[in-house]
Amino acid sequence: MPCPLCGHEKTYKHGKTSKGSQRYRCLNCKQTFTSTFDTIYYRRQVSFEEVRIVLQSHCEGTSLRGISRISGLSYNTRVSLIRAASQKAQLVHNGEV
Repeated sequence: MPCPLCGHEKTYKHGKTSKGSQRYRCLNCKQTFTSTFDTIYYRRQVSFEEVRIVLQSHCEGTSLRGISRISGLSYNTRVSLIRAASQKAQLVHNGEV
């Protein structure tokens, strides 16, 4: 797994986080990171499935209150997930165009 911070190819396992996720350490920049670093899942206490449900419901045009009823997440969590996904999509779009 290449380092997402400096791009160095050589990383190694460096223990686990308190939640049980594998932590990695770069030999070049000496930084630690997880596999979800720089994604919308990074440092979220929401499961992958809940994130998928929120984003899929938003894409289908469901209101934010409707998403709350479906997912059981608070308003701020839903808005934060949608904004993070929007920012990542904008970065991908700008990189491709």
